[in-house]
This record gives sequence, C-alpha cells and structure tokens, in this order.
Amino acid sequence: MNLAVRDIRHSSGRFVLTCLGLGLLLGVVLSMVGIYRGLIDDALVLVRSPSADLWVVEDGSRGPFAEASRLPTDVRDIVARLPGVTASGAVTYQSIELAAGSRTLRALIVGYEIGRLGGPPGIAQGRDIMRAHFEMVADERSGLRLGDRIPLARDSYTIVGLTRGGVDSGGNPVLYVTLKDAQNIQFALQGAAARSQAMRGPKADRNTVNAVIARLASGVSADAMAESVRQWKHFGALTQADQEAMLLTSVVEKARKQIGLFTTILLIVSAVIISLIIYTMTMDKAREIATLKLIGAPNRTIVGLILQEAVSMGFLGFLFGAAIIASVGDRFPRRVILEATDAFALAGVVLLVCVLASALGVRFALRIDPAKALAG
Repeated sequence: MNLAVRDIRHSSGRFVLTCLGLGLLLGVVLSMVGIYRGLIDDALVLVRSPSADLWVVEDGSRGPFAEASRLPTDVRDIVARLPGVTASGAVTYQSIELAAGSRTLRALIVGYEIGRLGGPPGIAQGRDIMRAHFEMVADERSGLRLGDRIPLARDSYTIVGLTRGGVDSGGNPVLYVTLKDAQNIQFALQGAAARSQAMRGPKADRNTVNAVIARLASGVSADAMAESVRQWKHFGALTQADQEAMLLTSVVEKARKQIGLFTTILLIVSAVIISLIIYTMTMDKAREIATLKLIGAPNRTIVGLILQEAVSMGFLGFLFGAAIIASVGDRFPRRVILEATDAFALAGVVLLVCVLASALGVRFALRIDPAKALAG
C-alpha cells in the first residue's frame, strides 16, 4: 500500500489546486529561460544572416551593432580585391519608427547592394528586391503584407517580399532596402533642417556605409585576414566569431544577468511555497503519522511518504507549467525558445528543490510523539 497515493486521493482537490498554482509559478520560470534563449537567438540572427566571415568597420569601432561606424562606400572595392575574398558587400543599419497604416512600427532598416552580400537570407513570400529604388522586403513580424505601400522619408516603398525570423537584438523586425535608398532615408532632412543643410552645400559624407562584409575562400584564415586589414589598410576588422562574441557580451550580458536573477528568485520562492505546503500537509496528518509510529512503522516509511508527496507536487506542477508556456509562448512580445535540454535541466532543479523543501516537513514528522495517536 502506497501511503502517499492514499493521502493524495484523500485530499485530491487541494492537491490539484496546489499543483496548478505551483505550475503557474514554474511556468514563469520556464518562460524566463525561454526568453533568455530567444534573446540570444534574436541577437545573433542579424549578424549571421549575411553568412559573412569578415566585418570591416571604422578604425577603432567595434562594429555597427555596438557603436557608430562610418566608412566610404568604395571601401567595398578595396576589400573585394584582397586575396582570399570571394564575395563582399557594403551595408548600412539604422533603427527607425515608421507609420504602417494606423499604427507606428519600430524596425531596423538594412541597406544592401543588389547581388552582393548583406541582403535577405531567404524569402518566405514574394520575391527579392529587383529595382534600384522604392522596393522593400520586410519580416513577417512587422505585420506588413505583400503589396503594402509604406511612406518613408519623402518616398513610398512597396513591400515585394517577406522574410521569416528576421529581427534585431531588440526583437524589432528587419526591413531591407537597396543601399542607395537606405542612404537617402538616413540623410533625408525635413523643413528648416533641410534648408539649413542646403545653405552649407552638398553633404560630403552622404555616400557612406556602416560596414563592409566579406566572405572568404575555403582555407583562408579569418583571423589572419582581419589582422591584415587592421595593419595594412588601417580599418577596423572583426571576424564572424568576434562579432558574435561582442554582441553576446555587450548586448545581452545585462539581460542575461537580470533574467538569471529573476529565475533564481522564482526558484527560491517555489522552494519556500513547496516547503510551507508540505509542512502544512504534514501537520494535518500528525495523528496519522503518530499512529504509524505506534504500530511500528519505520522512519523511512514516514520520510518516504513526505518525499513522494513533495516530488509528485513538483512533477505535476512542472508539467502544468510546461503545458501553459507551450500553449501561450507564441503570444509573448519577445520570442520564447524552449529547448529540451533546458526543460530537463529545470526539471532536475525542481526535483532537487522539492527534496530540499520537504526537509521541514520531515523534521516535524520525525519529532511527532507516537503517544499523540492515543490523545483525545
């Protein structure tokens, strides 16, 4: 006879409600882990989309995603002539807010050269940009549709293609336009500012980009190429690995620490709640436990009863939490990525927390006097 099962059946309503409440709490813990995974994935999507090996930036800059970087567009020709470079492209990145129908959309605009590196990694619907001006490819998360016309600066852009999963490190959708259009958007001024700029004469820095990216031939060392660019061409250069490491340390490091802190706090709260629940349930069974002691039941039987109830509560709560996040995770503002390894690791942590949280109930049960079973 399993005493834990019989006790759970006796108070099934309270036990199920307790598991549901614990499941909501563990669901929040799971969502924190999933949001962190999504944060890392979002931070790397944009830098991985060109499939580049080398990023050439302004000297002294850490790249377009960490700080300002400006290069003349013709640096792309210099990079293209380097031995070992098989493809190159000049790109710009700028965060903007634009009117999309009745709502305001915050997005990242990527400017690239048609036929060169830096364009959309894959088209889910529609086609790639084919005209030199006024066409745009947007990510599906923007809510834009094929054929929509978007007013931007002093021009109107037509959505000709849609990508899937293209976001910046902030989770904002990515929009692609040609390099010339991106430069026009970046330097388009309005009203008095435009008149003031016109009085100063033509802008000397209009034809600039944020970075030049390059793909290297097989067997060419990206580190050696980056060092050569820094030493002989006097530009800044980062390998793909350097760029990703920089993004993870400068963009998501604080978020990782904060999410880790919240997750730890929630696990501690879960342990306290489980401990109090098990302690209360043990107090309610004080006479039954005293009776077991009176008839000669060993301590391991009583300890097993409490541990089984605690583990069952944690297991069912974890299942409830996982089911909740799996059903509503797609509706979160930030992308939630739940990996099997994270789920198993968290399940192990929850099991450990349940075992530790039951210590208070076990201590109380072992101190119960068997004579209490005979009390009136």
